[in-house]
Amino acid sequence: MSEGIDTRKFHYDGGREESVEDFVLQLQDVILQSSDVRDFLTDMAAIMVSRLSQSGNHISCGITVIRNKRPTTVASSDSRARALDELQNSFGDGPCLTALRNGTVIYVPDLDSEPRWPKYNGAARAVEIRSILAVPMHLQAPAQAVVNLYAPVPDGFSHDGIDQAESLTGTAAKALDIALNMAQLRTARDDLSAALKSRTVIDTAIGVIIAQNRCRRDEAFDILVKTSSHRNIKLREVAASIVSSVSGEQEFPTPYDE
Repeated sequence: MSEGIDTRKFHYDGGREESVEDFVLQLQDVILQSSDVRDFLTDMAAIMVSRLSQSGNHISCGITVIRNKRPTTVASSDSRARALDELQNSFGDGPCLTALRNGTVIYVPDLDSEPRWPKYNGAARAVEIRSILAVPMHLQAPAQAVVNLYAPVPDGFSHDGIDQAESLTGTAAKALDIALNMAQLRTARDDLSAALKSRTVIDTAIGVIIAQNRCRRDEAFDILVKTSSHRNIKLREVAASIVSSVSGEQEFPTPYDE
């Protein structure tokens, strides 16, 4: 268990006792099983719902991320949370976006008595949402995110419930940082693999040109570049066509392929 992780016991659904440590273990499994960050966040939203919902108060959860200075709904536990997140993003304002921009928790205990964001509040009431809790995720990565929690009853989040949501969101933020770092590593690996494959086929094509024209390497490369420019085709594609015309191969593995 990592130092500094809060392992207090929380009670949900009629006294069912769970700890943040259990939540950490769940998130670890999700990170390992998810194919991308969106899948991870979708599973995380479902876990948040299972831990914060109570009998007669089933919570909906959405997660909004700022990308290119614009909020984007990236994950949700159900269609209602997704619709409410997307609606708020279209309005450009609301409790969740306020929490995201200010980096502070926003709690609306009863939408009927909330004067801010009247259009959005009316839309939320129309789908039987009565209280909203928005908890920003404080990330190390250059990104911003907020967990949006929707309850169908007024005062849907007690003082302890808000503390629980903040604690779970803080733990989830650390897991999201790990997931984002893993995604960056996968992208870097894929970019490196593509670069190595391009280098392999280009070097092979240069060898073919040298053999066919009895020229130096720099002259062969110049022929390849001019052909690419003249045909307006990428250098790798020109190289691949040259190699394929000699060997008949369509795929060009590198010594570094997995």
